[in-house]
Amino acid sequence: MIRKSYSSAATAEPVDLTIIVASAYGRNHTLAATDLPGLIQGTYSALAVLKAEPEAHAVPKVQRLTVGQIRRPITTEGLTFFVDGKPYMMLKRHLRRHGLDPDSYRARYGLPADYPMVAPSYSERRSEIARSFGLPHRRRKWPAKADEGITSGA
Repeated sequence: MIRKSYSSAATAEPVDLTIIVASAYGRNHTLAATDLPGLIQGTYSALAVLKAEPEAHAVPKVQRLTVGQIRRPITTEGLTFFVDGKPYMMLKRHLRRHGLDPDSYRARYGLPADYPMVAPSYSERRSEIARSFGLPHRRRKWPAKADEGITSGA
């Protein structure tokens, strides 16, 4: 079998990738000899399409927003999600739904590193709850037990 090391699948030829994929599939699955040409043909055609049209599968370019466009979506009641234009209290779940994390979301729209992912009113409400439990204060240290009954040997 041909073994090549590719730093990126984009530099590999579809024929080489087809060999790698088909042999890996054959090692891990029971396959009839009559099914092998179909597997090879299907794998090759899928990889050839990906190689021929890389821009169709490329990551979207960064959309640079103006300062006003960055500040406007931040209101006390919610944050407007740039992907669907709807306001939300927290963006984490909606980011995951679209295959993003906070850092990639900020990078995609050219947002600053300190751009909030939670609405200010929600953050304030959670802070008040934490304060009501006494969280900003350190826990009380219990005094060490004094050794009773031990006398100094003189």
